[in-house]
Amino acid sequence: MLNLRIVSPEKVVYDGRVMRVVVPGTLGEFEILENHAPIISSLEKGLVTYQPYEGKNEILDILGGFVEVQKNEIRMCVEL
Repeated sequence: MLNLRIVSPEKVVYDGRVMRVVVPGTLGEFEILENHAPIISSLEKGLVTYQPYEGKNEILDILGGFVEVQKNEIRMCVEL
């Protein structure tokens, strides 16, 4: 299980447990699953898709930002 926190300059967009996250990385889209290797990546304009622990996929349209993954913790700072 992963803990995801998405923040924008205006607000906390999401803070909770998820099964997976797909992000629009600068070098291409990639998926983050449990036990993903540590990474820091810039994000470009596109869709962030995440699946809450007990729910259906949620989609967030972003203009760009950054993501950090470490020890099943995902932190995203995005521009909406």
